[in-house]
Amino acid sequence: MTIFARSDTSTLGRWWWTVDRWTLAAVGVLIAFGIIMALAASPAVAERIGLDYFFFARRQLIYLPIALALLIGGSLLSPRGVFRMATITLIVFVVLVMATFIFGTETKGATRWIAIGPMSLQPSEFLKPTFAVVAAWLFASGRLGDLPHGYLVSIGAYCLIVGLLMLQPDVGMAIVISAVWTCQFFLAGLPLFWAVGLAIGGIASFITAYFTFSHVASRIDRFLDPSSGDSYQVDRSLEAFMNGGLFGRGPGEGTVKEVLPDAHSDFVFAVAGEEFGLFVCLIIVCLFGFVVLRGFAKALQETDLFVLLATSGLVVQFGLQAIINMGSTLRLMPTKGMTLPFVSYGGSSLIAMGLCIGFLLALTRKRLGAEVPR
Repeated sequence: MTIFARSDTSTLGRWWWTVDRWTLAAVGVLIAFGIIMALAASPAVAERIGLDYFFFARRQLIYLPIALALLIGGSLLSPRGVFRMATITLIVFVVLVMATFIFGTETKGATRWIAIGPMSLQPSEFLKPTFAVVAAWLFASGRLGDLPHGYLVSIGAYCLIVGLLMLQPDVGMAIVISAVWTCQFFLAGLPLFWAVGLAIGGIASFITAYFTFSHVASRIDRFLDPSSGDSYQVDRSLEAFMNGGLFGRGPGEGTVKEVLPDAHSDFVFAVAGEEFGLFVCLIIVCLFGFVVLRGFAKALQETDLFVLLATSGLVVQFGLQAIINMGSTLRLMPTKGMTLPFVSYGGSSLIAMGLCIGFLLALTRKRLGAEVPR
C-alpha cells in the first residue's frame, strides 16, 4: 500500500508518482546512518575538547530538518525552477564567500566560515551544487545558440569562483568544482583546443598549488612517504579498520573515536569501519555508487541538454566528494578535509547536500513536457 493513490492530483501526490523513489530511498538510508554515526562518533570528540557530551549530535539534529526541507522542497521544482533557485543561491553565496575575507573566522589557517550567532556557516559548500546547475545552463545555451557566448561566460564564472576558493584557501573544494565543471564541459562537446588547454591548465594549477601552499605540499609528501611527517590520523584510521574486521566491534564499542581528532567529521568512515565492520562499510559504498549510477542512467535518458549536464554535474559532485572522503580515510589519496555526504558531522555540508539531492530529484522526475529554462 502506497502513501498516495495514483489518482491523487495534489502537489505531493504528483510528486510521489514522478520522483525517483529508489534514489530517495538510498539517500534516506544514508541520512539514517548519518544520525547513527553522529550519536556514535561525536560524543567522545565533544567530551575530549570539553564540550557537552551530545554537543555535535544535537547540532547535527538541528541542521537535519533544514537539509530535509531543502531536499523535499527542491525536488518539487521544475527544471526552470531549479535553474532560477540555483542562480539566486549562487549569487548570494558568492557574495558571502567574498564576505569571509572581511567578517570570516580563521580556522586551521583558512578563512572559510562566517559566524552567525552560536552557529557557523561555510558559504563555499553551497557553490558546488548551484554552480553545477548554472554552468550546465550556460553550456547548454552556448551549444544550442540561445546564448552565443555561453562557454565564455561559464569560463569567467568558473575562474571567479575558483579564484575566491584559492584565496581562502580551499584547494580541495576548488578541485571538486573544477572536476565537475570539466566533466560538464566535456559532455557539452568542448572543442579539442579547449580540452588540451584545460589539461595543461589543470597540471599547471596542481604544480602551483604544491609549491604555493605548504599544507598541500605537506599532505602530498606524507601520502607519498608517510615517514616524512605527521600521519597520526591516517594511521589511527587504518588501525580502526583492522580492529573492526568483517562485522565490527559493535555500536559504541570502538576506541579510535577517543583519540582521533576528526572522528566525527573527516574520519567518520573509520569509526564506522571499527564499530560496524567491512560489510556495513561496503553497503555504504554501494549506496553512494547506486545514487551516482542511477543519476547517470537517468541523465542518459534525457533529450534536453541542460537537464543532462546538470544531472551529470550533481552526481559527479556527490560521488567525488564521497570518494575523496573514503579514499583519504583509507590512505588511497592525500588527506583532504571533506565530509562524507549525509554521514559526517557538518551543518553547512549537510544543508548544501540536501539542496544538491533536491535539485537532482527535481531534474530526474518524470515529466510529460520538457519544461526547461530558455
